[in-house]
Amino acid sequence: MKGEQIDEMIGVLREQLLAKRTPGEIWRGRLSSSAISTSVSIFALQMVDKEKYAPYIQKGSAWLIDTMKEDGSWGDTVESPSNMTATLLTYASLCAVGEAPQVTKEYLTARFGGYTDQHIIRGVLDYYGTDLTFSAPILVMCALAGIISSWDEIPQLPFELAVMPQRFFRFLQLPVVSYAIPALIAVGILRFRKGKKNILSPIRESFIHKSLQVLEKLQPINGGFLEAAPLTAFVAMCMSGAGYREHIATQKGVGFLTDTVRDDGSWPIDTDLANWMTALSVRALGDDVPNKEELATLIRHNAFTHKHPFTGAKEGGWGWTDLPGAAPDADDTSGALVALHILLDGVYCPEVGKGIEWLLDLQNSDGGMPTFCKGWGKLPFDRSSPDISAHALLAYQLWMEALPDGLQRRCKASMRKMLKWMRQIQAADGSWTPLWFGDQDAGDERSPVYATAMTVEYLSGSQEPVAHEMAQKGMMYLLATQNADGGWGGAREVPSKVTLTARALSALTSFPDADATAMDRAYLYLCRMYQAGELFRAEPIGLYFSRLWYSEEMYNITFVLNALKKYKLKIV
Repeated sequence: MKGEQIDEMIGVLREQLLAKRTPGEIWRGRLSSSAISTSVSIFALQMVDKEKYAPYIQKGSAWLIDTMKEDGSWGDTVESPSNMTATLLTYASLCAVGEAPQVTKEYLTARFGGYTDQHIIRGVLDYYGTDLTFSAPILVMCALAGIISSWDEIPQLPFELAVMPQRFFRFLQLPVVSYAIPALIAVGILRFRKGKKNILSPIRESFIHKSLQVLEKLQPINGGFLEAAPLTAFVAMCMSGAGYREHIATQKGVGFLTDTVRDDGSWPIDTDLANWMTALSVRALGDDVPNKEELATLIRHNAFTHKHPFTGAKEGGWGWTDLPGAAPDADDTSGALVALHILLDGVYCPEVGKGIEWLLDLQNSDGGMPTFCKGWGKLPFDRSSPDISAHALLAYQLWMEALPDGLQRRCKASMRKMLKWMRQIQAADGSWTPLWFGDQDAGDERSPVYATAMTVEYLSGSQEPVAHEMAQKGMMYLLATQNADGGWGGAREVPSKVTLTARALSALTSFPDADATAMDRAYLYLCRMYQAGELFRAEPIGLYFSRLWYSEEMYNITFVLNALKKYKLKIV
């Protein structure tokens, strides 16, 4: 019976996964709709031309009203708990269109301890700390909407620094992360225009034209900065507010927003994660991938063949999607390399060599692997990440024997540094903490279970003794954090989730001497979710930049399929 149940679940998941792929394309998936994306998008359209874009504004406003919680608040997704950011931005947006609920104002007053400019500004700045990537745009939007009456206490952004060569950015200690230069420019110019002038103002004014030229250069052909509605909308609203409503960057940004709105009037946090979803799908299917050669060709074609204007990264990496607004990053580059190893049966191709070189050049001086580019400073998303580092290590190992001798030597040196760093940052309980994933139910919103499970799975095949030692410690952490129902949440005693249970089960099955009882309990949890029709429930575990949550419908499918196939091999 057990074997039949597993086969049934695998069959259903495989069928669903294959059905998600449009013939001749890669997998695209579907990200959850976002209150933040929707609110800033309709506000940007309102700023640019409220009459021309009235249908989008009205439909988006209706979606926001329909998804409001009883206390007048919003979370990042419909399934997310309420938070300050989503509620404040949505309230500002609805104020602009004359539909602001009084109950929302009461919620915010309680959240900030008052409703003065000082209460709102201090509440936002305290929440985000020294990273102004998101806090400055939030406050600027509040000022544009009339929620804040004075501009004086809103932080200024040094837009003029954007004209500096990218190689100097890491020394400038910018208050925004590496991929938010468009916001630095647009928000910075608007804040400058609205602020008090001083003796340096003429000098700053002289940099506006050159800064706008940089903005144009950074904007992709479809107008969407990083394929992200929030970033693109913030740029469009600030450009409009600064007097650049007809500027090409503003108009292209608005075009992106109207092109990516959903039928229900909402926007997702990003257009899609197509390359990431494809890598996860290939790994979940393994050798059972139809049209392997065609898919390999598509993945090879999606590698960047030019230096990226955003990050300055050289060619050879992959982004999270094949759309124009993507930037190359380490996790998706490693994912593409792993997928190509499966699809090409380990046969080397030029894109593999370029991808490996791209990862090697990205490695931070501490030995870890960052996301987009070598860390500029101390802002959160410019630092090294353990699960991303372990993913790169897996890619190196899979392709090692096929690489040219010189590249092999570089990989081995990189791996030594990487393993040393990973050992240094592994917590005493055996866990690691990720950058881009979390758990909304955890007190600190972190998900050491996710990072530990991914890292353990990636390290388990390594022949390096230190990798095996770290993986064993990580496995002990996972065993210690399994819930009574057999599942896992993001951390100890956090409610179980399908996605995180699947990730933990995949990690445990990577060991020859894995705990059979723990694996059986995890399988039974997934089986119960399947029988209850809960296996595909939306679970916001993805953590976009600046603490924005999302769910992705294909995480459940790919994570669980990968786990069940590995579990089946263990019990046969």
